[in-house]
Amino acid sequence: MAATSTLSVAQARRIALAGQGFADPRPTGRVTARHIRRVLGQIAILQIDSVNVFSRAHYLPIFARLGPYPRDVLDQLTAYTAWPKRRAMFEYWAHAASLVPVEYQPLLRWRMARAHIEPWPAIRRIAQDNPQLLDDLIAMLSEQGPITAGDTGIPRPAPRPGHMWNWHDGKIALEYLFYEGRVSTAKRVNFERYYDLTERVLPPEVLEAPTPSDAEAMRELLRISARALGVATEPDLRDYFRVSHAASKVAVAELVEAGELVPVEVTGWAAPAYLWHEARRPRRIAARALLSPFDSLVWYRQRTERLFGFQYRIEIYTPEPKRVYGYYVLPFLLGDTLVGRVDLKADRQAGVLRVQSTWIELGHDPAHVAAELAAELAVTASWLSLDSIEVKPRGDLAKELAAAVGEIVS
Repeated sequence: MAATSTLSVAQARRIALAGQGFADPRPTGRVTARHIRRVLGQIAILQIDSVNVFSRAHYLPIFARLGPYPRDVLDQLTAYTAWPKRRAMFEYWAHAASLVPVEYQPLLRWRMARAHIEPWPAIRRIAQDNPQLLDDLIAMLSEQGPITAGDTGIPRPAPRPGHMWNWHDGKIALEYLFYEGRVSTAKRVNFERYYDLTERVLPPEVLEAPTPSDAEAMRELLRISARALGVATEPDLRDYFRVSHAASKVAVAELVEAGELVPVEVTGWAAPAYLWHEARRPRRIAARALLSPFDSLVWYRQRTERLFGFQYRIEIYTPEPKRVYGYYVLPFLLGDTLVGRVDLKADRQAGVLRVQSTWIELGHDPAHVAAELAAELAVTASWLSLDSIEVKPRGDLAKELAAAVGEIVS
């Protein structure tokens, strides 16, 4: 079907921001589970990551959209807590390692059924080479669960060049069972995963829900992606849940035929685009947010460049002398534009939010951006229970930001 209308990049950007929850003002009072659930209903996925130099990744998208909120409320929804809770999200491979609403579990069973062919080779190999270990771990979980990888009693191998995680066979086997869906994350303590049988982790109504066909699951996953993205290319849509090109192409065609996706052209985009039929089209976005490298607004870097003209990569794994902007760099969203980037570190022992470097995008007023960034950093420091902000003199916005932070601190 041919495109029915043309959108400017600015229009597409505002539609995308609305889909991601940035068209709504931040709450002025206490943020509750209802607010958090609303955001989760919009973005669907929280990517998780172990890096904690600034904040755990899954906390940050909620903060970007709602402002300061009690993290223990999200901990209850994700069951990253010791007290009684009703789990709203579970961990699985959605967009990489992610927290996903529990009701989406049936939609991901097709991936679980492909555990013997989809994960990276080291995980697949354990099922072929040592199936008895899988059975032994299921028995251990049945009797003892939840357990950590260290509870398996299998020693860690000696460090090997090129092996980042240095996993032992017990950990690899648990990860295979996790991919297969037989095992889930029961909780995390200091971010260490405790595994348990999925039947003891997920609500019965989820486990008893019928398994959709692969085609039905793909259509629904693409619907969720389309709602969250607002307007997107087919590669954008497939990346959200990391589905295959072949499956995505079929699902997109079916959603177009059903009228749920509307073909459009976006000025300057080489690939065809699709507009979610109920997408909001705001004339103005008044957002102000620091975005995690793993935020769903920016995690697909090609889309980030098409929407914002913003070239972005995470430099955690880049040797320090070769880093351009810094170790943990967050884009700064102001209005409907990414206007800068800032490398942040939370020095919890000293109670200081350390701004390692600060950079402005071309064409923006340094004084205005610095003032807005300083205000957002003040909110951020307070949310993280840090007492002060220190701006290091690296980056082309550092001087202006230091002055603006000084005015706020004083």
